[in-house]
Amino acid sequence: MPEATPYTLIGGETTVARLCQRFYELMETVPQFATIRALHPADLQSSRDKLFMFLSGWLGGPDLYVQNIGHPMLRRRHLPFAIGEAERDQWVACMVLAMEGVGIEEALRQKLLASFFSTADFMRNQPG
Repeated sequence: MPEATPYTLIGGETTVARLCQRFYELMETVPQFATIRALHPADLQSSRDKLFMFLSGWLGGPDLYVQNIGHPMLRRRHLPFAIGEAERDQWVACMVLAMEGVGIEEALRQKLLASFFSTADFMRNQPG
């Protein structure tokens, strides 16, 4: 029996892919997320692929990001972008809606939210 990781609990590869797809659909279409959308390239496919690979390993599944790109070095990779509280909060809000949209169970969603917030907060490189 596979270990009960967040990856397996949410439905594995299929759900992680749907989560990333929904996240970037929301970022693209919801005006509330315009600030973080502006930080991304016009074509979101590369960003979507990287998030999928990262989340796969981060959630306890295959460590695709490390296998294909190398160590995530999240903070370093995000330094070129001005990330403050507003950007953090937009990213987290977008992820919350994406998790709801793909049907991640409430209790697990709350646990993931705490981890997502902590990680997003670590990306901040602007005061306030």
